[in-house]
Amino acid sequence: MSCSPFDLKDYFLKELPDSERRQVEGHVRECRQCREELERLRRTEASLFALREEEIPQRIAFVSDKVFEPAPWRRWLAAFWGSAARLGFASAAMLSVAILVFALTRPSATASITPASVQAQIQAAVDKGVHESELRQSVRNEKLVADILNRERGEMASAPDVIQYQERRLGTVEGAAYRQSSGVGGPQ
Repeated sequence: MSCSPFDLKDYFLKELPDSERRQVEGHVRECRQCREELERLRRTEASLFALREEEIPQRIAFVSDKVFEPAPWRRWLAAFWGSAARLGFASAAMLSVAILVFALTRPSATASITPASVQAQIQAAVDKGVHESELRQSVRNEKLVADILNRERGEMASAPDVIQYQERRLGTVEGAAYRQSSGVGGPQ
Protein backbone atom coordinates (compact mmCIF):
# COMPACT_ATOMS: atom_id res chain seq x y z
CA MET A 1 0.00 0.00 0.00
CA SER A 2 1.19 3.45 -0.75
CA CYS A 3 -0.17 6.74 0.46
CA SER A 4 1.88 8.64 -2.09
CA PRO A 5 0.02 10.12 -5.05
CA PHE A 6 2.68 8.33 -7.15
CA ASP A 7 3.17 4.60 -7.53
CA LEU A 8 6.20 3.37 -5.59
CA LYS A 9 6.78 0.64 -8.19
CA ASP A 10 7.29 3.27 -10.87
CA TYR A 11 9.76 5.05 -8.55
CA PHE A 12 11.60 1.81 -7.79
CA LEU A 13 11.84 0.88 -11.47
CA LYS A 14 13.02 4.45 -12.28
CA GLU A 15 10.15 5.22 -14.60
CA LEU A 16 9.16 8.61 -13.10
CA PRO A 17 10.35 11.98 -14.39
CA ASP A 18 12.85 13.86 -12.20
CA SER A 19 10.33 16.29 -10.69
CA GLU A 20 7.98 13.50 -9.59
CA ARG A 21 10.94 11.42 -8.40
CA ARG A 22 12.05 14.17 -6.01
CA GLN A 23 8.52 14.46 -4.62
CA VAL A 24 8.38 10.67 -3.97
CA GLU A 25 11.83 10.74 -2.26
CA GLY A 26 10.66 13.52 0.03
CA HIS A 27 7.46 11.62 0.85
CA VAL A 28 9.36 8.35 1.56
CA ARG A 29 11.63 10.13 4.10
CA GLU A 30 8.56 11.25 6.06
CA CYS A 31 6.17 8.23 5.63
CA ARG A 32 7.08 5.00 7.47
CA GLN A 33 4.61 2.80 5.46
CA CYS A 34 5.97 3.91 2.10
CA ARG A 35 9.58 3.38 3.38
CA GLU A 36 8.67 -0.21 4.37
CA GLU A 37 6.98 -0.83 0.99
CA LEU A 38 10.07 0.45 -0.82
CA GLU A 39 12.29 -1.77 1.35
CA ARG A 40 10.15 -4.84 0.52
CA LEU A 41 10.54 -4.07 -3.17
CA ARG A 42 14.35 -3.88 -2.74
CA ARG A 43 14.46 -7.21 -0.86
CA THR A 44 12.32 -8.88 -3.54
CA GLU A 45 14.68 -7.63 -6.22
CA ALA A 46 17.74 -8.81 -4.28
CA SER A 47 16.29 -12.28 -3.73
CA LEU A 48 15.37 -12.60 -7.43
CA PHE A 49 18.90 -11.65 -8.47
CA ALA A 50 20.32 -14.12 -5.96
CA LEU A 51 18.69 -17.07 -7.79
CA ARG A 52 20.88 -18.76 -10.37
CA GLU A 53 19.61 -18.79 -13.94
CA GLU A 54 18.38 -22.15 -15.17
CA GLU A 55 16.99 -23.30 -18.45
CA ILE A 56 13.24 -23.78 -18.34
CA PRO A 57 12.43 -27.47 -18.90
CA GLN A 58 10.61 -28.15 -22.13
CA ARG A 59 8.51 -30.89 -20.59
CA ILE A 60 8.08 -32.21 -17.10
CA ALA A 61 8.56 -35.96 -16.85
CA PHE A 62 6.04 -37.98 -14.88
CA VAL A 63 6.21 -41.46 -13.41
CA SER A 64 3.43 -42.61 -15.72
CA ASP A 65 5.31 -41.59 -18.90
CA LYS A 66 6.67 -45.10 -19.43
CA VAL A 67 3.12 -46.48 -19.32
CA PHE A 68 1.97 -44.19 -22.12
CA GLU A 69 5.13 -44.52 -24.20
CA PRO A 70 4.36 -46.06 -27.61
CA ALA A 71 5.54 -49.56 -28.43
CA PRO A 72 8.85 -49.91 -30.32
CA TRP A 73 7.12 -50.95 -33.53
CA ARG A 74 4.87 -47.84 -33.33
CA ARG A 75 7.92 -45.61 -32.83
CA TRP A 76 9.59 -47.25 -35.86
CA LEU A 77 6.43 -46.82 -37.94
CA ALA A 78 6.13 -43.15 -36.96
CA ALA A 79 9.79 -42.59 -37.84
CA PHE A 80 9.32 -44.40 -41.17
CA TRP A 81 6.23 -42.37 -42.18
CA GLY A 82 7.93 -39.17 -41.06
CA SER A 83 10.89 -39.62 -43.40
CA ALA A 84 10.42 -38.72 -47.05
CA ALA A 85 13.66 -40.44 -48.02
CA ARG A 86 12.57 -43.74 -46.49
CA LEU A 87 9.16 -43.55 -48.15
CA GLY A 88 10.75 -42.80 -51.52
CA PHE A 89 13.14 -45.72 -51.21
CA ALA A 90 10.33 -48.08 -50.16
CA SER A 91 8.11 -47.06 -53.08
CA ALA A 92 10.99 -47.47 -55.57
CA ALA A 93 11.75 -50.91 -54.15
CA MET A 94 8.10 -51.98 -54.41
CA LEU A 95 7.90 -50.76 -58.01
CA SER A 96 11.08 -52.66 -58.89
CA VAL A 97 9.73 -55.87 -57.36
CA ALA A 98 6.42 -55.47 -59.20
CA ILE A 99 8.17 -55.00 -62.56
CA LEU A 100 10.40 -58.02 -61.91
CA VAL A 101 7.44 -60.25 -60.93
CA PHE A 102 5.48 -59.14 -63.98
CA ALA A 103 8.40 -59.83 -66.30
CA LEU A 104 8.95 -63.31 -64.87
CA THR A 105 5.31 -64.44 -64.71
CA ARG A 106 3.72 -63.12 -67.91
CA PRO A 107 3.14 -65.58 -70.72
CA SER A 108 5.22 -65.30 -73.81
CA ALA A 109 2.89 -63.45 -76.15
CA THR A 110 5.21 -63.16 -79.13
CA ALA A 111 5.38 -66.92 -79.83
CA SER A 112 1.59 -67.44 -80.10
CA ILE A 113 0.81 -64.55 -82.47
CA THR A 114 0.86 -65.44 -86.15
CA PRO A 115 -0.54 -63.57 -89.15
CA ALA A 116 -3.12 -66.31 -89.65
CA SER A 117 -4.39 -66.02 -86.07
CA VAL A 118 -4.60 -62.23 -86.39
CA GLN A 119 -6.54 -62.58 -89.65
CA ALA A 120 -8.88 -65.13 -88.04
CA GLN A 121 -9.56 -62.76 -85.12
CA ILE A 122 -10.28 -59.88 -87.50
CA GLN A 123 -12.63 -62.03 -89.59
CA ALA A 124 -14.48 -63.24 -86.45
CA ALA A 125 -14.93 -59.63 -85.26
CA VAL A 126 -16.22 -58.55 -88.70
CA ASP A 127 -18.67 -61.48 -88.87
CA LYS A 128 -19.95 -60.71 -85.42
CA GLY A 129 -20.42 -57.01 -86.31
CA VAL A 130 -22.27 -57.85 -89.53
CA HIS A 131 -24.55 -60.31 -87.75
CA GLU A 132 -25.42 -57.79 -85.05
CA SER A 133 -26.07 -55.08 -87.64
CA GLU A 134 -28.37 -57.36 -89.69
CA LEU A 135 -30.23 -58.37 -86.54
CA ARG A 136 -30.83 -54.73 -85.58
CA GLN A 137 -31.99 -53.90 -89.10
CA SER A 138 -34.47 -56.81 -89.21
CA VAL A 139 -35.94 -55.72 -85.86
CA ARG A 140 -36.37 -52.18 -87.21
CA ASN A 141 -38.00 -53.49 -90.41
CA GLU A 142 -40.47 -55.65 -88.48
CA LYS A 143 -41.43 -52.72 -86.29
CA LEU A 144 -41.89 -50.45 -89.29
CA VAL A 145 -44.12 -53.01 -91.07
CA ALA A 146 -46.19 -53.48 -87.90
CA ASP A 147 -46.64 -49.70 -87.56
CA ILE A 148 -47.79 -49.37 -91.20
CA LEU A 149 -50.27 -52.25 -90.85
CA ASN A 150 -51.69 -50.80 -87.66
CA ARG A 151 -52.14 -47.39 -89.27
CA GLU A 152 -53.91 -48.91 -92.33
CA ARG A 153 -56.20 -50.99 -90.11
CA GLY A 154 -57.07 -47.88 -88.17
CA GLU A 155 -57.88 -46.00 -91.36
CA MET A 156 -59.96 -48.90 -92.68
CA ALA A 157 -61.87 -49.18 -89.42
CA SER A 158 -62.73 -45.49 -89.48
CA ALA A 159 -63.75 -45.45 -93.18
CA PRO A 160 -67.48 -46.26 -92.60
CA ASP A 161 -67.65 -43.53 -89.99
CA VAL A 162 -66.15 -41.06 -92.44
CA ILE A 163 -68.66 -42.07 -95.15
CA GLN A 164 -71.62 -41.70 -92.81
CA TYR A 165 -70.33 -38.32 -91.76
CA GLN A 166 -70.06 -37.26 -95.40
CA GLU A 167 -73.61 -38.51 -96.09
CA ARG A 168 -75.00 -36.56 -93.20
CA ARG A 169 -73.11 -33.57 -94.35
CA LEU A 170 -74.24 -33.72 -97.93
CA GLY A 171 -77.64 -35.08 -97.08
CA THR A 172 -78.17 -36.25 -100.59
CA VAL A 173 -78.99 -39.46 -102.29
CA GLU A 174 -75.70 -39.40 -104.10
CA GLY A 175 -73.90 -40.39 -100.91
CA ALA A 176 -76.14 -43.42 -100.43
CA ALA A 177 -75.72 -44.37 -104.09
CA TYR A 178 -71.99 -44.05 -103.79
CA ARG A 179 -72.00 -46.27 -100.75
CA GLN A 180 -74.05 -48.96 -102.46
CA SER A 181 -71.97 -48.90 -105.62
CA SER A 182 -68.59 -49.09 -103.83
CA GLY A 183 -69.70 -51.69 -101.33
CA VAL A 184 -68.04 -49.81 -98.46
CA GLY A 185 -69.86 -49.57 -95.17
CA GLY A 186 -73.07 -51.09 -96.48
CA PRO A 187 -74.64 -54.52 -96.24
CA GLN A 188 -73.07 -57.13 -98.42
